[in-house]
Order: sequence, then structure tokens, then C-alpha cells
Amino acid sequence: MGYAIETAGRLLLPEQLEPQALTVLEVELAGREGPFDVDTHVDSLAELAGFAGAAVRREGDWLVLATDAVGDPRWSDQATGFYTGLARWVHQGEVHVAGQDGGRWSYQFGPDGVIQIGQNGWDGSIVPFGEPVPHSPAPAADHPGHHPALLVAVFLVGLALVIGLAMLVAGI
Repeated sequence: MGYAIETAGRLLLPEQLEPQALTVLEVELAGREGPFDVDTHVDSLAELAGFAGAAVRREGDWLVLATDAVGDPRWSDQATGFYTGLARWVHQGEVHVAGQDGGRWSYQFGPDGVIQIGQNGWDGSIVPFGEPVPHSPAPAADHPGHHPALLVAVFLVGLALVIGLAMLVAGI
């Protein structure tokens, strides 16, 4: 079980930097919660991306990310660590994530690192590894709301007050 995701994006990672990124990311992911085990070794970033719920294919210096259709695309601390860890080598690109509950967030990579856009649907954070931000509570399903007649009455009373105040100011 876990939080199912869909992934799409493109990241600029020159091919000659991939071995270095892979070595560091393996160590980083092993220290976080998720499916990647400390005793696991992978031979490519494409293999490691599966532990972050993504499939990766290389197009020159670009990594093209998509949902891992073969594996089990689930979010974890390791998925967050995968994207934040890549920021050391990736200075251009975006990754978009959609969660099972409709949550959507993105990671934008630039020369200054990576920023998260939107609220992570898995942990509720608005920054990678941040504290959850509470959602504003939705109205209860059994709450009737305000009756339309009451809303019209309040509007008319407000309108009458505005017109009366305008007439008083104008001296009518």
C-alpha cells in the first residue's frame, strides 16, 4: 500500500554526470524511509528512479520522466529525496506529480536548486521535507448552508442601507 502517483517531466542532466549523481543518490535514498534498501545496488539512474515511482529514459543530456508503469509508483521520503538530491546536478527542468487523491505538485530545477510548487499530496508539505500545512476544512456534508431566501434578505437590507446612507449624504 502507499500513496499512488503519476509523474511527468524533463530534467537536464548531462550524461557524464549521471554516475556521480547515481552514487550519491543511492546513499541518500538508503538513509530515508521507502522501498530502496541499504543493501540494494542499481546500475543506472533509470533503475533508481523506479524507487521514486518514476520511469526515466535518456534523450541526449535530458532525462524524460514518466509514471513507472512496470513497477509500483508510490511516493515516499525516498521519492522526495530523489528529486531534491538531483538538484546538485540538474539546473534546468521540471517534474510534475499527481497523487491518488488529486493532489498536484511540481519540482522546478534551476541554478539555485529545486523548489516545490504546490502542496505535496502525500505529506501535506509545501517545501520538500517540510511540515504539513493543514487544509482548510471542507464544509460538513450534512451542513445545510444558508437558505437562499436568507441570502437575498441580507442583500436587500444591505442595499437599502447603502441607498439610505447615499440619500442622507446627498440631503434628499
